[in-house]
Amino acid sequence: MTQASDTLTKDAQGTTAAPSKPEALWFDPSLCLIGGEWVRAAGGTLPLVNPSDGTVICDIARGGAPEIDAAVAAAHAALEGDWGRLTALERGRLLVKLGRLVESQVDELAALEAADVGKPLSQARADAVALARYMEFYGGAADKVHGETIPYMDGYTVYTLREPHGVTGHIVPWNYPMQIIGRSVGAALTMGNACVLKPAEEACLTALAFARLAEEAGFPAGALNVVPGLGAEAGAALSGHPNVQHISFTGSVATGAMVQAAAAKNVVPVTLELGGKSPQLVFDDADLDAALPFLVNAGVQNAGQTCSASSRILVQRGVYDEVRKRMGEAYGALTVGPATADMRLGPLISARQKEIVTGFLERGSDLPIAGQGVVVDDAPEAGAYVRPTLFADVPATHALAQMEIFGPVQVLIPFDTEDEAIQIANGTEYGLVASIWTRDGARQMRLAKKLHTGQVFINNYGAGGGVELPFGGVGKSGHGREKGFEALYGFSQLKTVAAYHG
Repeated sequence: MTQASDTLTKDAQGTTAAPSKPEALWFDPSLCLIGGEWVRAAGGTLPLVNPSDGTVICDIARGGAPEIDAAVAAAHAALEGDWGRLTALERGRLLVKLGRLVESQVDELAALEAADVGKPLSQARADAVALARYMEFYGGAADKVHGETIPYMDGYTVYTLREPHGVTGHIVPWNYPMQIIGRSVGAALTMGNACVLKPAEEACLTALAFARLAEEAGFPAGALNVVPGLGAEAGAALSGHPNVQHISFTGSVATGAMVQAAAAKNVVPVTLELGGKSPQLVFDDADLDAALPFLVNAGVQNAGQTCSASSRILVQRGVYDEVRKRMGEAYGALTVGPATADMRLGPLISARQKEIVTGFLERGSDLPIAGQGVVVDDAPEAGAYVRPTLFADVPATHALAQMEIFGPVQVLIPFDTEDEAIQIANGTEYGLVASIWTRDGARQMRLAKKLHTGQVFINNYGAGGGVELPFGGVGKSGHGREKGFEALYGFSQLKTVAAYHG
């Protein structure tokens, strides 16, 4: 394998620059990885666009049903062959080795992510570090997922085993490719499944780079297969494939419902993470100095294109004016520019996403704006840039307070009582993450139980990502859990063995 550090360009300051042409890559992005071979897709290729400037980075494979069929067959062959014969300890060692290879290529992976996602380089680098950490965590956990013995009638010994589903399909979105590959593919491989990965057509370079590193780590052919392509073609073929035993999907509610319907025809379990409208609840006794960075960053990180983004800030009236003023000032200091400029925000993923977010901003034209960031003057006109915007005095029933925008837009909603705050917080179709800002310990415990979400953070938001922390939602935020040991349980099935010996 050609080392990425030898082929990526350097900018005038000597830092790693995102690739803009195929020759800057250390792999051929127009190929699929199937059964240990890099092959061309029958459907040809698709252009991969850099959202920072609208230029085409390279062509990627337009995989479809034929490639998915071949990848699923290769995965089954791996389960019957070298991959299926490995012990949990051996799988764990491969994952740890892969994590070390990822760690050695953090800057190169960050440059790829910045190019095709538009993510500021420092944020992309944090995602690459997180990918390495997922491999480290799951590698160490591989031989520590145990069954149990069950006390039963005389003459019986009863125990349980955790076994892989078989072939698992992974449909990964464009906003956090490395992190979501880490938490889903990493967990599935740990439990001995063979994976078919369909990365988003808008951002698949790090998925392909990860596959190359897995080859270098020594994963047997077919353990990991990667088929880029359109969701309506490769994604649909994977979610409805009769020989796939489990599907993991992260994305929109509408697409998630289609994935689940396709899998249901084959009676296949599905893990869905579908986004949210996550609130932060700020009470009069909150430490505002501690809260402010979380209130803002949780809404604008990755240009607001985060499933767990905190797009609703619920503020008790006693501190509402102060929070509005301080958050408005923070928004005024936000800058948006190309990924390589490494500002607080980069572009949105595409012109289409910019159109969607701009439409939401227009729907808020009747609302007061408490603060707004700026797009730098030299940002390329063809880039998908929008100004981060904070709306104030937003009714809880307004579209901006109910719908997932997936852009750098937050709303301030005042409340009076604890009960009102809970009613507003639980008053959407989503339930992914929530945060509570209060010094009152009893209130912290009460609200943590009453909030209808998969995660609750008290006097923080996100807990630094936390690969160990189970993540998932309720309602239209999806079902199933990723990250931590819960993900390992989800990517395995329980078998009960009852031995009669008299």
